[in-house]
Amino acid sequence: MIRAVLAVLVAVALLGVALPVLDDTRSATTTDRLDTGIERVEREAAALAAGSVAVADPTLAARTTVTVTVPTGLTAARVDRAVLGDPARIRGRAADAPATPVASDPPDVALGYRIAGEDLRVVPLSSSTLPPLRVVDGPIRLRTAGDTRLRLRLVDHDGDRAVRIARVG
Repeated sequence: MIRAVLAVLVAVALLGVALPVLDDTRSATTTDRLDTGIERVEREAAALAAGSVAVADPTLAARTTVTVTVPTGLTAARVDRAVLGDPARIRGRAADAPATPVASDPPDVALGYRIAGEDLRVVPLSSSTLPPLRVVDGPIRLRTAGDTRLRLRLVDHDGDRAVRIARVG
């Protein structure tokens, strides 16, 4: 009887030590996967701009589709919010909003996401090889569990070449 009680106490103690480590690992895994998804969007936008000609009519513009996945399951932390859009609108215009260090020019588009129990994280989409990025119809809310498909189009609006990003479906 005493052995059984001691075994239960040891199991509870080990579980108490392991759970915070497991939560940290889940958060790190989720962050890595979301960062990888944004890097994929950057690469596709750069490839689209490098290998295509911008045209004024968006229906005729060169385009590609990219899937951004918010991970789910036992190895991922729960994401409360995920949005792609203007970094200032994602953070809010509050004076105490956290700043994300970027190059001298602020990014056009960023991914903002909040892992359950953590602060909002804003990841800018920026690269010297990218033309300006524009989100169609305001911020794009990504699914907080699973895949969100994004369509990228290379357009020319009065000589201003840009990649427009829109949600598919």
